[in-house]
Amino acid sequence: MRYNDKKGKVKKILVELEKKFGEPKCALNFKTPFELLVAVILSAQCTDKRVNIVTEEMFKHVNTPEQFANMKLEEIENYIKSTGFFRNKAKNIKKCSEQLLEKYNGEVPQDMDKLTELAGVGRKTANVVRGDIWGLADGITVDTHVKRLSNLIGLVDSEDPIKIELELMKIVPKKSWINFSHYLILHGRATCIARRPRCSECEISKYCNYGIKKLSNEN
Repeated sequence: MRYNDKKGKVKKILVELEKKFGEPKCALNFKTPFELLVAVILSAQCTDKRVNIVTEEMFKHVNTPEQFANMKLEEIENYIKSTGFFRNKAKNIKKCSEQLLEKYNGEVPQDMDKLTELAGVGRKTANVVRGDIWGLADGITVDTHVKRLSNLIGLVDSEDPIKIELELMKIVPKKSWINFSHYLILHGRATCIARRPRCSECEISKYCNYGIKKLSNEN
């Protein structure tokens, strides 16, 4: 399928998912750019629901770069243990906090290159923070839902998040880069569930390669 065909498919999908979800917002709870940065670091290999449970309690006691930089690793680990890979995440949060204090006076930078130089921050994390805090988009956030749905729909054919992002950037209108990720994440949780996609209930099944095939086989 040519990119032009995929662009048309994306536009139709965006229309349907906007009807379904309206104006989407980040599923992670936060009050400051730094809180969102920490929450996204914690979200690796962890559900947003679990992250929100952890941060709700943790942010009552510690929620600034200064506070995290001054904590012992063991203290951070105790707060975030249930998110998985907690030792590595604790190291990243502490190091990231120190870097923010050393380089940016404790403020989270808007620049993509500056963000991705921080410990524990890759393109996915930087895209989320830039998009949800400042409405800036240098790319498309590719999490597990976006990766899975983009492949099922037939927009990409890759398991590599970087390659997927580059392919999606060619076919998704730039003005929709932020919302596109939110919509696929929301749709992946609500309808296109990993172990049991509900294709018969899906608003975009007629635009989805997997949905078309599955429904035709059932008929």
